[in-house]
This record gives sequence, C-alpha cells and structure tokens, in this order.
Amino acid sequence: MKKLETEYLIIGSGLVGMAFADTLLTETDANIVIVDRYANPGGHWNMAYPFVTLHQPSAYFGVSSKELSRGVIDTIGLNKGMNDLATGSELLAYFDEVMRQRFLASGRVRYFPMCEYKGEGMFISKLTGKEFSVSYNKLVDATFMTISVPSTHTPNFSVDPKVNFMPLNNLPLVTKKPNGYVVIGGGKTGIDACLWLLSGDVDPDDITWIRPRDSWLLDRQNTQPTESFFNSSVGSLAAQYESISAATSIEDMFVRLEKSGYLLRLDRNIRPTMFHAATISKDEIIELQRIKNVVRMGHVKEIKIDRVSLSEGEIKTGEDYIYVDCSASLERSFGNKTPVPVFCEDCITPQMIRAYQPAFSASMAAYVEANYSGEAEKNRLCSLVPPPNYDVDFIPMTLAMMLNQFSWSQDKKLRQWIRDNRLDGFSRLISNVDKDDHEKIQILTRIQSSALPAITKLQQFNQQLI
Repeated sequence: MKKLETEYLIIGSGLVGMAFADTLLTETDANIVIVDRYANPGGHWNMAYPFVTLHQPSAYFGVSSKELSRGVIDTIGLNKGMNDLATGSELLAYFDEVMRQRFLASGRVRYFPMCEYKGEGMFISKLTGKEFSVSYNKLVDATFMTISVPSTHTPNFSVDPKVNFMPLNNLPLVTKKPNGYVVIGGGKTGIDACLWLLSGDVDPDDITWIRPRDSWLLDRQNTQPTESFFNSSVGSLAAQYESISAATSIEDMFVRLEKSGYLLRLDRNIRPTMFHAATISKDEIIELQRIKNVVRMGHVKEIKIDRVSLSEGEIKTGEDYIYVDCSASLERSFGNKTPVPVFCEDCITPQMIRAYQPAFSASMAAYVEANYSGEAEKNRLCSLVPPPNYDVDFIPMTLAMMLNQFSWSQDKKLRQWIRDNRLDGFSRLISNVDKDDHEKIQILTRIQSSALPAITKLQQFNQQLI
C-alpha cells in the first residue's frame, strides 16, 4: 500500500470539488490530493447526453479563477439574445484545462483519476488495483451533491425486455423512425429530450410526454449577468421580493411571482407542484407547447410492449415505440441523504449555501475555510440552503438564501470577496451602479424597501409548512 501525505484530501473532481480546490489554491499555500472515480475531471458531465448544455449562463459556472463563458450573445436558436450556454463538450474541455494548466501546474495538487474512495483515507485504482492510504489534515467530501443522471441510474419501474427503452443519451443513435416517442419525466432532462426531438423536425404529435408533475420554472432572461440586462436581472429580484411581501397566502405568492415574471410554467391551466429551479427561455416554452399529448397520470409503474401503466391510470402505445428515460431526478439523488454541517471537525462537506449556484457555494466554502477560524463561525457563514423539490420548498430555500445574503453583507471583507468573485451573480452589477442612473437606483430602492418585509412573510409561510 502506497502512503501519501497532504493537507487537504478532496473526494470528487466534479464542479464542486474543482471550485473548492481552485479557491483553496488561491487563498492558501496548501497541498491537495484529489481522488475521482472517472477518467477525467468534470464529474457527472462525463456521463451527460451529447446535446446537453447549461441552462443558466456560463458566467456562473466553473471555477472562480478561469472564465467559462465565451462572452458572446447567442444570435440563433432558442437562447437567442442572451448570454452563451456552454455545451457538455465545452465543459469537459474546460475542466481538463483547469486541472492540467492550473491545478497540476501549480505543483501543489496530485490527481488520482479512475480510483474508488473506500473511506478512512483509503482508495484503490480501478485500473491497477493498487491501494493508497492518505494521511490528511482535512477531508473534503465533494460528492454530497452528486446527482443521478439518465445514463447511469436505475429506473424505479419495470420494463419489458422487448421494449425499445433508452436514456436520452442514445437518441442520436436512432437510425429508423419509430411509430412514436414516449418521453418519461417532467424535469429539465425531459425538457431537453423534447426540445432535441423537436429540433430534429419530429412531428409534435409523434411525441407523448409523461409529466408526473408540472414544474415552476425560472425565466433565463432574469439570470443574465451583464449590464445590458440589469433591468430584467436585478429587476427580477425587486419583483420577487415585492411579490412575496405583498402575498396574502402561499398560493397568492405563487400567483404574484408568476404575474411579476419571476416564475414561468409550461401550461397556464395546470398549477405546478414541483420546483427544481430549472431555467428556461420563453422561446423554449413556446416550442414545448407544440406537444399536445401530455400525460398526467402520476409516475410510471410498468412499461409493456403496447402500454404504459402509471400510478393513476394507463395509456395505450403500440409496437415500435421508443421510450426515452428522463426519470432520474434531484429527489432520487438527494432524497436519502441527510444534510450535515459544511464544517464538522476534520471533514468539510460543501453543499448549497446560495440557491441555484453550486459553483459559488463551493468556492465560498473554501474561502471561509481559508480565512475564518472556529467551526461555529464557519458554519454560521455557510448555513445550508435546502434543495427544492416540491413547489412550497421555494419558501425555506429562499428564506435561507436571503438570511445568508444579509449575514454576508455585514462582513466587509467577505462582502468585497463576493463582489470580486466572478461566480457571484449580481453583486458587481449592483455595486457598479452610477448614482445618477435614476432607473437603476429606483430598482435598488425597491429591493432595499421590500427585502425585510419579504423575509418576514417567508418566515410566516415557513411556519405554516412545519
């Protein structure tokens, strides 16, 4: 058994592990060992479907020290007029470059791909069988936020062996037109599968979309990080806070959030019961609304050669159908995991401390580790933001995020670091507003006047959920 020594042992070289390691390299002179089960950095992106792209602007993604965005506005497609969205292949190339040119070139990082971590500082190479034992000061478990992806997860329903059942990864391998496509799953993966089929000129009537739950969605135009989008992006924060503070009930809150443009949905006749923070453009919604055969009979229980049994009914299909599995979900990824404090003795478990932004959350956890002392103080600054699943999960998620933001704003050093971190969303946009720009100042005034009332209302609604 080969013995290694390091200050930080990081398990996982996906987005979270890479973002944490990058900031740790910047803020300290520590040595790092990174262990990962894949052959290349990038985590689950190694197993992603070939037509995947980010659903939020590339500017929020990756590691703090290296820009991912190409800095362009898309001029074609359903993201037209907005900042670029990195493709899966671009992401893998980006993570590989960060690993080679930043991490390994520093001389302070040792990287062990194709290895299984066994716990207690032990890991084994899947290629050679060699065993390693690591003596470390801190363990960073960057696997907590690992998500289930279609190509590797096991469906929780039975499938007849004669059925042509595939993850959406295999759609580009189709060689013959089937009698129909059945897309299983109403989340972002299901959305991507449907959009890809429609982009290939598949007749919308040939698509059956099984959506066990409809979802509230975020408008991508409100997530744009550049100044030209200030009114929609920062303005959406003002609209969000005003909608929450004025709401007379939880149901009324969602009505107001939709009316203000903060939330979107695919079907105005169906009230969503799911919220996974998926981001979408209005043009994508228009495209998806071309699919009329939407099945809302609960979750799939069994697929046979000519029918699909669901928890609330059955639909007839027929021979020579392709069933596209998009049923991997955040609920199945995180449902059996119990959140733990980010900092606990010699273990650091990066988790979401700002909603929608795992890269920023991991980067800030590393900054706090390097610049603050005391476990209680570190955990105060890195209070967890619970991941959403149901619609009402928007309430504790948003409340936790707003309380964190207020706490951070009271720390001058941390406030400046957040402003300078490229992974942060709007801090730099807001701080650079000219005092003579009355339109922008008015938006900021709306945010300031409605933030505290929104927190108070969220606290009231949250008590109703307990």
